[in-house]
Amino acid sequence: MLFFLRRCLAVLPNLQPLNIFTLMALVLVYSPFVSSEELAAIYKQQLTFNEAENERFFAAEKMLIKTTSEKEFLKAYTALAGYPLQPYLQQKYLLKNITLSNEKLIDDFLTQYKGTPLDWPLRKKWLNYLDKKNKSARYLKYYKPTSNVGLTCKYYLYQLSSGVSKHLVLPKVTKLWTVGKSQNKVCDPLFKEWQVQGYRTNDVIWQRIELAANGGKVTLLPYLIKLLPAEQRAKAELWRSVRINPSYVSRLAKFTEKDGKEAEILTYGLSRYIWRDPDNAIKTFEQAKRSFPFTDKQLSHIHEKFAVALSSKNHRNANQWLEKLNDDQYSTNIIQWHITRLLRTGDWPDINKTLKTFPKSQQKRIQWRYWYGRSLLEIGDIEQGKAVLTNVADERHYYGFLAAGQLETSINLNHEAVAISEQEMKSALGFPAAKRTILLFDLGRYVAARKEWNYWQKQLNDREKLAAAKAAYDRGWYDRAIFTLAKVKFFNDTELRFPLAFESDITAQAKHNNINSAWAFSIARRESSFMNDAQSPVGASGLMQLMPATAKQLNKKKISRKKLYEPKKNITLGTKYLKELLAQFDNNQILATAAYNAGPHRVNKWLKERSSLPADIWIETIPYKETREYVKSVMAYQKIYLLKTNQTTPLFQQLSTMVIE
Repeated sequence: MLFFLRRCLAVLPNLQPLNIFTLMALVLVYSPFVSSEELAAIYKQQLTFNEAENERFFAAEKMLIKTTSEKEFLKAYTALAGYPLQPYLQQKYLLKNITLSNEKLIDDFLTQYKGTPLDWPLRKKWLNYLDKKNKSARYLKYYKPTSNVGLTCKYYLYQLSSGVSKHLVLPKVTKLWTVGKSQNKVCDPLFKEWQVQGYRTNDVIWQRIELAANGGKVTLLPYLIKLLPAEQRAKAELWRSVRINPSYVSRLAKFTEKDGKEAEILTYGLSRYIWRDPDNAIKTFEQAKRSFPFTDKQLSHIHEKFAVALSSKNHRNANQWLEKLNDDQYSTNIIQWHITRLLRTGDWPDINKTLKTFPKSQQKRIQWRYWYGRSLLEIGDIEQGKAVLTNVADERHYYGFLAAGQLETSINLNHEAVAISEQEMKSALGFPAAKRTILLFDLGRYVAARKEWNYWQKQLNDREKLAAAKAAYDRGWYDRAIFTLAKVKFFNDTELRFPLAFESDITAQAKHNNINSAWAFSIARRESSFMNDAQSPVGASGLMQLMPATAKQLNKKKISRKKLYEPKKNITLGTKYLKELLAQFDNNQILATAAYNAGPHRVNKWLKERSSLPADIWIETIPYKETREYVKSVMAYQKIYLLKTNQTTPLFQQLSTMVIE
């Protein structure tokens, strides 16, 4: 093929500026088809890439940035025939040359790579270009359903202008308008027509008011309230008042109509008010339920919210609200706070008795079984307690490890390696997306690699996904292996799920900071699953998810996010922070772990509120769900990493006798 391209270049030197993909089209016409044997030979190479080709790819990319002749770029492009990322060069070229004269090339590209990560960047820019040129027919041709509201509104407008029935288009607009936030101004003409045709009913306006009030943008409410008839605005103002200040529900005299809508507003407000002022919220609800037509669903919702809030606050009336719940309402959250409430009392006979009243479905959960076995030991029923805990200890789980610690027995990892045949591996890696995915990862283009990975995974069955996970692990792409095993619910391969990733750096820095390497591994595993460019919504960065302010303090000067993405630097600072927290909390790893997640100030606050508790109870009663589950995970992961690093520390036996002062 390269020989044919050179011949084309030789015989066509005097053409007008040559469009490189027109030339490629000629090649496809005149060159012979690639045989199935040749394709098989290509795929047999699996994931081996040529470093020289990588360098040529980088050079070709730079040509698209610089002022380079099309002919020169063509030479670089054609030299990469068969290279997995060659389509990215074609995409970049087309993005740079969005014109109507290139429509055929754009059309061919979008057809060939439809649905891949290569599709949307080009399609989006092409649609915006067609809109700017007012090419409605072409816009309708190339549009694909998208979450981009502006493009969707333009699509509906072009449909209307092309003669598509309003009765087919405008009902779809209702969904676009009925959201709890402001929409793109591009949609205003569409919304105007939708309104004129009578689709903006009072019921639709109310739906949007409720969405804006219940978790949406409160600043949208004044605009929406004005859209209602005058006689309905007062009730809408109730929504706004309760959204701004939940205590407004206590002013029951303001709720004058005592109808279903006001009951709905009160249900929302009381569910928030209970967290701010429990006693007044209870008093308000008791008064309101005598006058307002709460539905059974609304009453159940209020009971559940009150039970959770009061239990988490250790309120004196928590038990009576827990007792109002039916079996169907015993969610994981309710179970957690009911158990927490019981453990805070320290009354083990009552704990044992109350645990037995839980729904049968909940009694099967490992959390319930651990605490029930623990309660049996505490009330002196040693034989039965050990029998229950022995069953729990057989599971690879935080509570299983706790049970083993109570019994002073070894833990069971229940390891089962992923077994993938050669054919399954070849099948998974035979997709073009597989090569693009892995090569992008190898080149450090992690965002693009993850997009390709997600596209690739959609084409695989569960067995092939396991093969892909194994390939990712072997490549050192640990987070994809971890996430994929979880997605297909294959949890028993502890090698793939708990890799000794970045082993030399973590081990060296743990030793330097005099902390246990298994602890450092478990923190990195829980924080990022070893994704070195991980970024949290609040700004934590890198393998060990360091906040900018914390990183600056540890580094003694400001540090860039890019630098925090470097594994070695992130591990250096993260392990240093663990050392500082461990010193701050008197070498108590549980407290230091909680502080790593929630901050030292919160842990100190919890210590003042709850003193002299067994370690397992202290962990169970951490007020923040995120931190509570974080500590449980890190402790369980640490035990696994202790075994993987050949350490004999009896972590959970130590925990079973520990008291947190």
